[in-house]
Amino acid sequence: MNKKWYILTVALCAVLMVTVGFTTDSYAAKERVIFGGGPAGGTFQVVANGIQVYKPVKARKDFSVRAQTSAGSVENLRKTNAGRQQMSVVYSGHVWLGRNGQMKNDPKKYEDVLAVAWLYGAPAQLVVRQGSGIKSVKDLVGKKVGVGNAGSGAFANCELFFSHMGVWDKIERNAMGYNDAAAAFGNKQLDAFWLFTAFPSGAVIMAAQTNDIELVNLDKDAEASGFYKKYPYFGKLAVPAGTYRGVDYDAGAFQDSALWVANSKVSADTVYKMLSLIYTDEGLKHMYGQKKTFKNMSLQSGATNIVTPFHPGAEKFWKEKGMLK
Repeated sequence: MNKKWYILTVALCAVLMVTVGFTTDSYAAKERVIFGGGPAGGTFQVVANGIQVYKPVKARKDFSVRAQTSAGSVENLRKTNAGRQQMSVVYSGHVWLGRNGQMKNDPKKYEDVLAVAWLYGAPAQLVVRQGSGIKSVKDLVGKKVGVGNAGSGAFANCELFFSHMGVWDKIERNAMGYNDAAAAFGNKQLDAFWLFTAFPSGAVIMAAQTNDIELVNLDKDAEASGFYKKYPYFGKLAVPAGTYRGVDYDAGAFQDSALWVANSKVSADTVYKMLSLIYTDEGLKHMYGQKKTFKNMSLQSGATNIVTPFHPGAEKFWKEKGMLK
């Protein structure tokens, strides 16, 4: 090879190396965010899908978001802590219990799950047929009950509450998602089914189309049994009369808070930018358009009802907005 061709070859290699370098750097700069939602028929998945499809989020060149279904809160806690999901929706109670090593039969401390924002209050709902005689959780003894997907927040909170009430081992438990439970209830294969999700729930609406339904007063059971004292992160509320066909009374219940969380290794910049896109008038309008459950999402509510540490990107955002000291 003569000197001229040698110099040309070296120059070409240098150009290729620079080009590859730029391409690699550009690719590496795009952070991939898998956002854990929940089972079909639940609000968790609506959150994940809603954020994924929001146009300003889809248009970003520095990060990408992909919604992923899951069993729900408990699975999301574990996967987010392990970094298999970068973000997800988890109940505040599970974030708190996990961080303190108090999950049932699981002493591990899930300390890499950090709060991003409060999303909405998630109430417990127990659906029965009118005239069934089931007025309390204690009346479920010997009954067939849908208790939520195994690994979900609904299942975990059902086990927590029903165990507290002394009936968990005295019912015929059917672990299934909300829509499947509503269908089984409609076919008389279940006597009752439990949900832990925002209202109105599509699954309960479905059940009310095929049966005359009632909602059990769970607040009454919780108050009488000392449940609130033992688990102070739960709060009282009622499902308003008229939320579901035939339920013309305020149904007492209790709620946990659904939180947007992120793994500690997600960059602060990505968390900050995602909050900056969603917590705008346009972003909040988009979320409300996904489901009316999100009507209480706002700058004023986003940093409330959170008793565990914030992600640094979220802390920066909420402090700039004057919502954190």
